[in-house]
Parts: sequence; C-alpha cells; structure tokens
Amino acid sequence: MTHSYRYARVLTIAGSDSGGGAGIQADLKTFAALGCYGMSAITALTAQNTLGVQGIHAVPPAFLKAQIQSVVEDIGVDALKIGMLHEPAVVEVVAWAIDHYQLTRVVLDPVMVATSGDRLMANETVQVLVRELFPRVSVITPNLDEAALLLGHDIADADALNQAVQDLLAMGAKAVLLKGGHLAGNEVVDLLVQAHGPSRRLASPRIASNNVHGTGCTLSSAMAAYLALGHDLTESVALARTFILGAIAHGADVKTGHGHGPLNHGFSPVPLHRITNPPSTSST
Repeated sequence: MTHSYRYARVLTIAGSDSGGGAGIQADLKTFAALGCYGMSAITALTAQNTLGVQGIHAVPPAFLKAQIQSVVEDIGVDALKIGMLHEPAVVEVVAWAIDHYQLTRVVLDPVMVATSGDRLMANETVQVLVRELFPRVSVITPNLDEAALLLGHDIADADALNQAVQDLLAMGAKAVLLKGGHLAGNEVVDLLVQAHGPSRRLASPRIASNNVHGTGCTLSSAMAAYLALGHDLTESVALARTFILGAIAHGADVKTGHGHGPLNHGFSPVPLHRITNPPSTSST
C-alpha cells in the first residue's frame, strides 16, 4: 500500500509534570490541539502539582538518548521543542541529537524556574546549556526570571527588554523571544529579535487568571507546532501567542487544585494535519 500522507510531527524533550499542567503533558496537549502528531523523550519525572514541585527523579542520559533514537529513526521529526534539562550530560545528549539527525526547527525553552518559584536547573547546567544549545537551536524563549539567571541581573522594566535581548543574542542565540509577562502593568509585552531576520514587539492586555501554570511550556510547544506546520519563525510566534492567550482566557474561571492551575489547552482543537508527499529524511 502506498501512503500518500503523513502527520506534522513534533518531538518534545522535557520533564514530566505529574499534575498535568506543564512539561511533557502540556506539550502533548498543545501539539494535539494544534493538529500535530506529538512524541516525547522524557528527561526527568517530577512529583508536582498546582502548589509546586515536591521531587525530581532524573532519567539517565543514556536512556534519554534511546528515547530520542527510537522516535527519530522510526517516525521522524518536523520540529523539536526542548524543555527541562536537569544536568550537563542531558544537555550534551540533546546537542548530539540535533547534530546527528540534522534537526533544523528547534525551540528551546530554558526551563530554570517553575511557576511556583522552584529552581529547576543548577548553574553548571546553565553554562553547558548556553555553550552547547544556544548556537544549535532556532530560537530561545526565556521569561524574565530565566533571562535574569542567564544574564546575571534583573530586568527592571519594558525599556530594558531591548538590551536584554541583545545580550542574549551575544551569548550565541540565533533568535530570542523574551517574554515580559512578569513585568507589572495591564499590558504584556514580548519581544522577538532575530540575529538575521525581522524583529517584532508583541503586546496584549493582561488576562486576569490564577491558572497560569505551564504558560512557558505551552507557548514554546505551540511555536514548535506551527514551525512543523510550515510557518516561519515570526508567524509561528504570533500564532502561538494567539493560542496561549485563548488557552489562558478559556481556563481563567476554572478551579483545578489549590495553587496555580493549568491552562485550557483544548479550548479550540483542530484535526491532525496531514501532509502530502512525505520526504524521505527525518528532519524535514
């Protein structure tokens, strides 16, 4: 039988959130909601809920590598989202995979601090992440807390976003989406700057909600989904931002747990997108 179609395939390499609001679980929900076929390679298991992270159980780097090999060599990958990487050896496995499989649409969400404020990455791992992954990925998506850890200083206001992005580009990133949601005010401002492409300032009214657990995971995975569907980076950022604003708005009045609840990832799902005439390579 000749297969005329395939799905848009997105792989997430990230940690598992037992509470279902962030990490692998949020990524897979997002991929499905946007019509993509989601796959996962788990870097760590967490005991986690809406109140915070109670424990982390690391997956050995060799087994992470085995997960990636299993997925890429059989199913293939159109885009990759990278989330929680807890130790240098794990970062090195991911860098190897990008090079070995020539993965080209790669979104790195440098998950360093949970919504609850829990620190998720040691300084040594941050240094390896910058050295090994910043030059290899298409875009990094830090929030202000993560950017402050990367740069060694706080970002006080919206006027400081431009310089912070330039400093992150100077660390080797090809493109940066700096998320300004942690700044005070009624408007949320995000800044996309590419080393060799257009820049864009994206602003929207702040949505009042206590259910914001997993916003960073969801935004980066939505970006990867749109890249897999054939959009360029600027379009993918804009579309992903629209999706996450909808997910926040449609989940704002729902009670889940006793802390920071999840978004409504399924507020407007679309069918799996089928692509005709599949290429023979795994990364395109």
